[in-house]
Amino acid sequence: MDKSRIYRIVFHNQGSLYELHARKIAQSSMYAFLEVEDIVFGERSAVLVDPAEERLKAEFAGVKRSYIPLQSVVRIDEVEKAGTNRILAEAGTQAGGKIAAFPYPTPPRPAE
Repeated sequence: MDKSRIYRIVFHNQGSLYELHARKIAQSSMYAFLEVEDIVFGERSAVLVDPAEERLKAEFAGVKRSYIPLQSVVRIDEVEKAGTNRILAEAGTQAGGKIAAFPYPTPPRPAE
């Protein structure tokens, strides 16, 4: 993959909506997972610190590659430059209820 490409990945994680920027994404060899590598964190001055991005930086510290379930992914965009990694919404406040997880298939009912 081209090093100049940057992707914005929006996905559900433990009741929150995460937005990450990464240089490499690919379909995983593990069935139904997306591989995310080389997460890009913005270079900030020591004076201005974004607590949300610092929380994500701490959460993904030391992570070489992250595997995200495909059913958790809301959107993937190729962008020109990296933005701020952030947690967009907590559970129950997701953009006024306009964002929902992909529906799971219901198991078949047993014959009666």
